[in-house]
Amino acid sequence: MTIRKLTLDDLLDQLEQARQIAIDDRKPSAMIQATATMAKLIGLDKPVLKDVYADNKPVVFNITGISANDASQAYKNIMG
Repeated sequence: MTIRKLTLDDLLDQLEQARQIAIDDRKPSAMIQATATMAKLIGLDKPVLKDVYADNKPVVFNITGISANDASQAYKNIMG
């Protein structure tokens, strides 16, 4: 018996088949669920973070009552 690894493409193909069945059976909630699951698998459900220097303009922080070093450390903690 050969065990075959399931790939992302395999999962997406299966979800597309399920979506088509949902369309044919006129089950919109099942179609939406299949589409949403596909989006999650490929990462489209996550927010997109822009570069710190998006549009060639540096991000400006206007923080009062905190030192530049503390602000820098807080940013590093948040952004990882």
